[in-house]
Amino acid sequence: MLAPLGTLAFLATLWLLAVVGAAVLEESGAKIAAALRGKPHDPRILGVAPVRLRMRPKLRPVMRAEPRWRAAA
Repeated sequence: MLAPLGTLAFLATLWLLAVVGAAVLEESGAKIAAALRGKPHDPRILGVAPVRLRMRPKLRPVMRAEPRWRAAA
């Protein structure tokens, strides 16, 4: 009875690996193929829109605790 359950778990793991592998190839297959050919990958060929990066928010200066605040804590 244990062998069929082990086989089922093994086949489910193989299926999951195949699905994840297909998703990775779908995302970056063109980049991998271009790298194997030794040519640079041009995302404009695939019609990928450029991504705007947001600026990091300016960090506020660190507030140093005064001794009276430490005593209150």
